[in-house]
Amino acid sequence: MVAPEYWFPAKRYGWGWGPPRTRQGWLVLGAFVVLLALGAVLLVPRQQPVFLLAYAVILCAGLIAVCYVKGEPPSWRWGKK
Repeated sequence: MVAPEYWFPAKRYGWGWGPPRTRQGWLVLGAFVVLLALGAVLLVPRQQPVFLLAYAVILCAGLIAVCYVKGEPPSWRWGKK
């Protein structure tokens, strides 16, 4: 049986995921950064800050969902055992 290839490894300390391990993970992270930057430019935060905040929350939720599905199972970690 082949072990699954995780796009995002678990952090060594704490809860969550670290930097991407695969090309697909870097692509997802790059798309997140580009979309966030485009939203910051196009939604003009001075005029409609609520829309920019909602957009950022939606993007962050999407990134967390991808990490949850394609990353190592999250749990609290205290370093190497």
